[in-house]
Amino acid sequence: MNAITQLEQNYRKPALPQVQSGDTIRVHQLIKEGAKQRIQVFEGVVIRTHRMNELTACITVRRIASNVGVEKTFLLHSPNVSKIEILRRAKVRRNFLSFLRNRRGKSARLKEVAFDKAAANDVTAPVAEAEVIDPAENQDALNDATPLQDVEKAENKAAGAEDEPSVAADVDGSNEAEASAEEAQAGVDKAEPGEGKAVQS
Repeated sequence: MNAITQLEQNYRKPALPQVQSGDTIRVHQLIKEGAKQRIQVFEGVVIRTHRMNELTACITVRRIASNVGVEKTFLLHSPNVSKIEILRRAKVRRNFLSFLRNRRGKSARLKEVAFDKAAANDVTAPVAEAEVIDPAENQDALNDATPLQDVEKAENKAAGAEDEPSVAADVDGSNEAEASAEEAQAGVDKAEPGEGKAVQS
């Protein structure tokens, strides 16, 4: 770990909600006016995310106030950003939603998708990591499992048994397939007109 990374760790926030473009969020910003402090809430749609894995991660939030579009850019790791809440999530296919600047009313709406609001806003929950499998346990499980070749042989036998025609002997000793072939041939012979005979219509 180099010196820059160590320095950045001192200023990074330990956990932040996973904000994406298209989310409707509420940003709680700390405003200092002289000796007084207050929290100002800015609610809008995230139209851009930038450098989300770095210390300088920032988002641009847009809202309509008094029929005027207002955009604010917030540094996520800034001490002035006290809290971020995700209210809604929308299905978008790009990172920068610049087309929303030219739209008003219903045309500016985004298609919402269902998501777990409580889990998205819970920054104390640990991030789900890939399960680490012990190689020794994995080898024991493989040894106990049925070999793939045996499974394939059993499946092939079952499929072969289904494909074999059922042979049912008749009283004369011939099977059903031969009997049906003979009946078909007899029908063809009857249908063919004899030589010198006129076929009546």
